Amino acid sequence: MLKFLAIILLISSSVNANNYHVFGIGFFDFELDEDLQGNNLATDYKYELRLDDVIYKIGPEQDNFFYLKPTFGIEYTSDSASYLSAGIYLEDNLGKLFTGSKNKYNFTPSFNIGYFDEGQGKKLGSCIQFRTTFEVSRTLKNENRIGISLGHISNANTGEKNPGAEIITLSYQIPF
Repeated sequence: MLKFLAIILLISSSVNANNYHVFGIGFFDFELDEDLQGNNLATDYKYELRLDDVIYKIGPEQDNFFYLKPTFGIEYTSDSASYLSAGIYLEDNLGKLFTGSKNKYNFTPSFNIGYFDEGQGKKLGSCIQFRTTFEVSRTLKNENRIGISLGHISNANTGEKNPGAEIITLSYQIPF
């Protein structure tokens, strides 16, 4: 895993890009349909580094939504669980995506793989976990962003059990 992170960092340069430091706080193992007293709800703290360097182009040149870009993250919960991950993300402006005119809202789906230490929290069945996240953010006047995301983490049935967990996060994003 560390070799993978090092390789991605070496092939990624951040000279004139819109990279982001993403700071988030939210709820780990968030369930809308369950009684909150019976689950493993924990506060989730997140830092993510999003690089604007394109790893792979899938779509046409005029639509950069299909450009895969690297992301690296670390999370820690109030139950002492931690997650160190690397992955890819896509990003597009919602106005441009739906109407052709750019606005202040962005859509950012991502996919990560990483090492999970359950601490005193929910048992997810494996130390290797996959995370998918869908985020909507708004660009502020100072070019920072505020966003909300919904993520799902699970071992993709590679462990003995696979209960998974949902994570809802409020984030503040600073470009560099």
